[in-house]
Amino acid sequence: MELEVLRKDMVAAMKAKDKVTKEAVSSLIAAVKKVAIDEGCRDEIKSDLVDRVILKELKTVKEQLDTCPESREDLKAEYQARYDVIAKYAPKQMDADEIKAVIQTVLSELGIETPTAKEKGKIMKELMPRVKGKADGKEVNQILASMMK
Repeated sequence: MELEVLRKDMVAAMKAKDKVTKEAVSSLIAAVKKVAIDEGCRDEIKSDLVDRVILKELKTVKEQLDTCPESREDLKAEYQARYDVIAKYAPKQMDADEIKAVIQTVLSELGIETPTAKEKGKIMKELMPRVKGKADGKEVNQILASMMK
């Protein structure tokens, strides 16, 4: 995802008076700029940085949605709307079958037929750089754990 796309979408949301989309996209742009400044690349923001920030924001909103009390329907609706907007910009995530294929590749490269709990750290160390930004770490961990049983 490019930062310019986010900017154009924010302007379009402003013109359409779509407050929810405008606020969500605006917060994404602000988060991207902040991370770019922190990493020292304010002038040239790469799309992988934008994708990384979008995924982080998506995860944050998902946590807000999950921890929101049931009695606060107004907050739940607000978080859900924000989540839906941010999800449109998130890069496509790998599904379970794709993750299993990458795990199998790593296992064969490491020469491991059936992974054990002792080898999990070594496997994850090799695996995570390959799926970073394409799959959630928790999901990767759960799939690897299920393959160990």
